Amino acid sequence: MSFGYLPWERLRSSAGKPCVRDDSVELNYAEFDARIAAFAGQLADLGFGRGDVLAVMLPNRVELLVALFAAWRLGGAATPVNPVFTRSEAEHQIADSGALVVVNLGPEAPTGGRPAVHVRDMRVAAGGAPLRPVALRPDDLALLIYTSGSTGRPKGVMLDHGNAEAMSSIMADHFSLTEQDHCLLVLPLFHVNAIMVSALASFRSGGQLSIVGSFSASRFFDQIERLRPTYFSAVPTIYALLASLPDDVRPDTSSLRFVVCGAAPVSAELLDRCEQRFGFTMVEGYGLTEGTCASACNPVDGIRKLGTVGPALPGQRIAIRAEDGSLAPTGEPGEVVISGPTVMRGYLNLPEATAATVVGGWLHTGDVGRLDEDGYLTLVDRVKDMIIRGGENIYPKEIEAVLHGLPEVLEAAVVGRPDAVLGEAPIAYVSLYPGSALTEDDLLDHCRRHLTRVKVPETVDVVSALPKNPVGKIDKPALRRSLQPQTA
Repeated sequence: MSFGYLPWERLRSSAGKPCVRDDSVELNYAEFDARIAAFAGQLADLGFGRGDVLAVMLPNRVELLVALFAAWRLGGAATPVNPVFTRSEAEHQIADSGALVVVNLGPEAPTGGRPAVHVRDMRVAAGGAPLRPVALRPDDLALLIYTSGSTGRPKGVMLDHGNAEAMSSIMADHFSLTEQDHCLLVLPLFHVNAIMVSALASFRSGGQLSIVGSFSASRFFDQIERLRPTYFSAVPTIYALLASLPDDVRPDTSSLRFVVCGAAPVSAELLDRCEQRFGFTMVEGYGLTEGTCASACNPVDGIRKLGTVGPALPGQRIAIRAEDGSLAPTGEPGEVVISGPTVMRGYLNLPEATAATVVGGWLHTGDVGRLDEDGYLTLVDRVKDMIIRGGENIYPKEIEAVLHGLPEVLEAAVVGRPDAVLGEAPIAYVSLYPGSALTEDDLLDHCRRHLTRVKVPETVDVVSALPKNPVGKIDKPALRRSLQPQTA
């Protein structure tokens, strides 16, 4: 079976057309495929082959995508690792995924004891005839994307090529992408959003992708004016930062057909403000890593309802489950559940967690929403305690587990505080054993050593005791209420 997002599937029609660029290199489809083939040969020399997993711990750059496709060319899978992970976070993912080889920035980067290829040593030209791509099947594992779970440790979401084919084709069709389209990639490629919406949907359409590295509000519109993309996908925090730029910033955005907002709830006011100021056609969508990225999205051409995340995408179904398991009536809130070809295969080596999340083919999202009479979904709340900070999913139990790593900590609770720019910020409350001399600075320093910066609490408050509900559990709703803005 052929998969439209694979560069070697497009060589006949797109070989000489622009494919991908970053700050260092610009490649057409033939050149991109040649680099993929060369690195696939290098991986094969290390014993990498069908069924193996490649860990890729790189910032956004062309080589990250080369490594991803090289693994697929050999019939293997890839697990992109957040390049700012601490050593313990990175090594957990490398070990849990069973990665055979790691691609990273250099000898100081974590490898989990696996052989590593440093990015500067990646082979860019094939020696002799390049290896032919293996024949991929829809059920071949393509990606292991790690997402934190409510129990703390990140879980590997297994996405196969059938999932990737369905998701990339759905997005390309929904946005009517063609060879004339050009995506500006600003989101990190260890997230499924950037892989599916920005990279694979673009490649399968014969379009081009420009990777601009980490987001900078001060440089962003210069990049828009210089590169002239037709679309980009971003998170609400990016739009909030753009909306807060000085009033005299009035960029030329005429090349943009549309822009996408997803990964976290966003206010209708922010969407409207950005549209009015910058002339964007903004479409808000919704999905999970477990659903291969997107399950609902407002249309580019058609009825867009600000404040909703749109209707179910073609081929997928969204329903609302009441507490008793029945389907909730139109307009009534309940848990959002999703079915279709994009639902994950499951969590790696976690059959019980998989069985609890995918029930009868339905993905239980843990989000509360309601559907209107047109099938447009509005998100109401979250069943789980997840905090979304600048588009990054943060699970309090992971932070709490780090705090509990200190023997002086008696109890710990982490909740989200509303933040005008980032959406939410994690706030920790800790009670200590009697006689402990730990300070709030000590607790924050401990978090910084063991957590990626985005997960480090904004503050840690040492309290004499944490509030409890009538059954003796920590009363997190009370903590959240204490952090809400006070109204007159």
